[in-house]
Amino acid sequence: MTKVAVVLSGCGVNDGAEIHESVLMLLALDRLGAEAVCAAPNVDQMDVIDHSTGKRTAEKRNVLKEAARIARGAITDVAKLKAADVDAVVLPGGFGAAKNLCDFARGEEDWRVNADVGRFLKEMHAAKKPIGAACIAPAVLARLFGNEGVRLTIGSDAGTAARLEAAGARHEKCAMDEIVVDQDRKIVTTPAYMLANRISQVAAGIDKLCAAVLRMAH
Repeated sequence: MTKVAVVLSGCGVNDGAEIHESVLMLLALDRLGAEAVCAAPNVDQMDVIDHSTGKRTAEKRNVLKEAARIARGAITDVAKLKAADVDAVVLPGGFGAAKNLCDFARGEEDWRVNADVGRFLKEMHAAKKPIGAACIAPAVLARLFGNEGVRLTIGSDAGTAARLEAAGARHEKCAMDEIVVDQDRKIVTTPAYMLANRISQVAAGIDKLCAAVLRMAH
């Protein structure tokens, strides 16, 4: 059975992994006959948002522990994950991808990727194993592989696209239910909630992303 790492960034759209996107990825992978291996960095979240108000709180939360909520407890510290353990990797979006997997959300020109996440993704890329990313998560890939001119999408937001292109990535506009495939680098991306306003629209793009990733893994 094909094993696919699902790298989560917490739990909740405003400060962690987008729950709809995460669950849709897990569902798509299962329907395609793959085994999901959920993982997350064992670090504190950049911030904690009260999702009922949208306001920042004074709480501290751990990304790994929060991601375990989505994974039903079956979570691995990404620091312990090696490219040899899985055949592919996918990253759901949510602000956590831009706050906890990397610090793109700070708005700085030279954003940084979490060391353990970066090490694992670079290992996967060096092993020529496919990587998929949804929503804002392609920002992680732009930082890691922009020097290769990686093709990717976050949808159509010009300001965000310009930041990714400044890192060397080649951004392509993409509909909410479609994907951009960089065949040479085995990287697949989809806009998801960067554009979508219905869960069915997100599902359409994520289904295509997971199918494309699994085809590349064989």
